Amino acid sequence: RQQLQEQIPEKETRLYRLTAEIRKAELLLERKRMEAEAGNEDEKGRMLVANVVLNRVESNRFPNTVKGVVFQKGGGIYQFSPVANGRYYRVKVSAQTREAVEKVLRGADESQGALYFVNRRAANGKYMSWFDRKCTFLFTHGRHEFFS
Repeated sequence: RQQLQEQIPEKETRLYRLTAEIRKAELLLERKRMEAEAGNEDEKGRMLVANVVLNRVESNRFPNTVKGVVFQKGGGIYQFSPVANGRYYRVKVSAQTREAVEKVLRGADESQGALYFVNRRAANGKYMSWFDRKCTFLFTHGRHEFFS
């Protein structure tokens, strides 16, 4: 196993680390969540949003499955607004979203390790102040700000 890992290029290791965790059902969960959350974003924006979920799966601070991350509650509310407002259940996954998720699973990651993202213009001021107080701002892409 060690020898196999040494043969895998660094940028592709994410796929191998997460393959066992991202089963077919969980892949559909992530596609739906990403479509609901970032379906209007460009490809990079969609990929960044997908990276946040996978960064959380890899972090010991969050559940270690996509399903656990997607449906996690903090302070009694869902972490991702499309799950909370029901949009997650109504979206149809586009070809662009499927391709973006596949690229992320193949190792594309420009997220700088982001664990959070928010659309400041759409966020409740109370929740936005939590990001500003408790998180480290990393960058903005499209409508989303990304934090660690």
